[in-house]
Amino acid sequence: MNAPEAARPAEPLVRQLDLLVRQVGHWTPPRWAAPGPAGGPVRADLVHRLVQQLADLAADAAGEPRRRVPRLENALALPDQLRVMVADLVDADPPASVLAGAAAEMATVRQSL
Repeated sequence: MNAPEAARPAEPLVRQLDLLVRQVGHWTPPRWAAPGPAGGPVRADLVHRLVQQLADLAADAAGEPRRRVPRLENALALPDQLRVMVADLVDADPPASVLAGAAAEMATVRQSL
């Protein structure tokens, strides 16, 4: 029997992470460099912005100072950066509302790609 979702507040975030990584994990550099929706920032920049947001949330939850996540030259590292930042956020044990907000933001980014 599955525990209620309230007992597993990180589950929606982890689910969104899995969906996003499956969506972009096989992308080539030209695909990462393509513009986002409506000619906005390139896809790699959109995902890196999400990585930074996750890092900021994790730092806040852990009571640590915010740090800039490096923008690596190779966009192929972005799925791994996402995984690390989600793990850091979950390990920081923030309130469920923070995890839900992060999951919603990840879903928004995923849909915009």
